[in-house]
Amino acid sequence: MPTPVSAKHHPHDDAPDTAEAFRRLAALPPGPERDTLRGQVVEAWLPMARRLAGRFRSRGESYDDLCQVAALGLVKAVDRYDPERGNAFESYAVPTVTGEIKRHFRDHMWTLHVPRRVQDLRNRVRLASQDLAQTVPGHGPTVAEIAEHANMSEEDVLVGLEALDSFTALSLDAELPGSEDGYSLADALGSADPALDTVVDRESVKPRLAALPERERAILYMRFFGDMTQSRIAEQLGISQMHVSRLISRCCGRMREEIMRDAAG
Repeated sequence: MPTPVSAKHHPHDDAPDTAEAFRRLAALPPGPERDTLRGQVVEAWLPMARRLAGRFRSRGESYDDLCQVAALGLVKAVDRYDPERGNAFESYAVPTVTGEIKRHFRDHMWTLHVPRRVQDLRNRVRLASQDLAQTVPGHGPTVAEIAEHANMSEEDVLVGLEALDSFTALSLDAELPGSEDGYSLADALGSADPALDTVVDRESVKPRLAALPERERAILYMRFFGDMTQSRIAEQLGISQMHVSRLISRCCGRMREEIMRDAAG
């Protein structure tokens, strides 16, 4: 006769007294009697598993899915628990179930936050695909079949399918597939163009340069674009170096004031 699971409880409401059941379970050989007793023990501890699952319900996964994961952890705890070690089952089961839930989040949840709607579409597509895989053997379900089974649009199915493979982010240091020389994703990324920092300044200066007299424009071009010294500019234009210096200072100062005045306005 199977040993009944006692209704007597420990101080915690969801901790049934199953010590005797575990001792008998350890002594029973594989068979229907052992399977029945094992099922009774698991059922007795399910409230505890659901309570542990409830601690993680605010992390974006449905409570029902968390309860299934917690129940799987509970079954593992029941199968691996050794009553001969003298420890209470609860002290062994709690970290086992909690660890199973955390592994679920590590392996099956999102690295980055995504909209709740996308998470819901992913769950509906996943469940529909699992149902169709059992009823339509031989090939994977098509987008149209999933849409019809889950009462979704094909566009939403495509979003859900894409989300199925979007839980984890690829490290920039990870070696790219097919690379034989350690080439990583970071090596394929471009760097910031330093010229971008001067775009605004250059666009602001452009109309002011165009408005300068021809001689002043020529002097600034020779100095800043032709990299000519003031003495060479003076020699080419037939004026003094001091005059060239004053013209450069006056033009630059006037353009600076105009640009700053426009920016303030």
